[in-house]
Amino acid sequence: MSTQTTGARRTARRVAAAGARDVIRDERPLALVVPVYNEGENFPKLMAEIERDVPGPFTLHVVYDFDEDTTVPVAAAFAESRPWLRLVKNRHGRGVVGAIKTGFDEVGEGPALVVMADLSDDLRIVPRMLELYRQGNRIVCPSRYMKGGSQEGGPWLKRTLSRLAGLSLRYVARFPTHDATNNFRLYDAALVREMGVESTGGFELALELTAKAFRRGEPIAQTPTTWRDRTAGESRFRLMKWLPRYLYWYAYALSPRRAPRGAR
Repeated sequence: MSTQTTGARRTARRVAAAGARDVIRDERPLALVVPVYNEGENFPKLMAEIERDVPGPFTLHVVYDFDEDTTVPVAAAFAESRPWLRLVKNRHGRGVVGAIKTGFDEVGEGPALVVMADLSDDLRIVPRMLELYRQGNRIVCPSRYMKGGSQEGGPWLKRTLSRLAGLSLRYVARFPTHDATNNFRLYDAALVREMGVESTGGFELALELTAKAFRRGEPIAQTPTTWRDRTAGESRFRLMKWLPRYLYWYAYALSPRRAPRGAR
């Protein structure tokens, strides 16, 4: 047998294996990761939106910090008739980063969608996000600041800094989304494990993971969304406390990136 024939067969086997992985990836159900903090009032409305807008099959991982959280009894009541709903206690220290990391631990592999419990995220775009994921994108970013996106309410300073960060990264560094800081985001769970999570503060986690994937040359897509400010419950967003961490990952995203995968 010639060396050329052997090489061709090896190439064919690699292509077939890659195709099989893509099929497996497409068949993996969506996992929703929802960090909560006293969202008992909002949770029934969130469940109504999930059951109306998110295509099945899926699992829902509700991650809480402490047993007295008002979300816990409400979610537990829903879980009695919904085996796909799982209540999980934060194993990585109190706060949103620990909650999201705990949710990723539960997911394993496949698409993992981080959703806030405050009803700010438009779940009607989840089918489009899944479509983009199954086209090969390893992160899908809903964007408030691209054409077709919008934002309703929220503190002026927070809105302004978020928009400036997203648009400056887009036009200066060719970042793959206009909205770098939105935590409503779909990830390939295996990618998150490969990259790891270094964030310790709060919602800078979305910027960290997207910046790391961008630097690696991973395929990333965006789609327009509408963000709505909460109408009930207490926000845990701490702008001035977390701003230095946002700035760190903002600078990281601006630094030179690797060549895209497949181009090396």
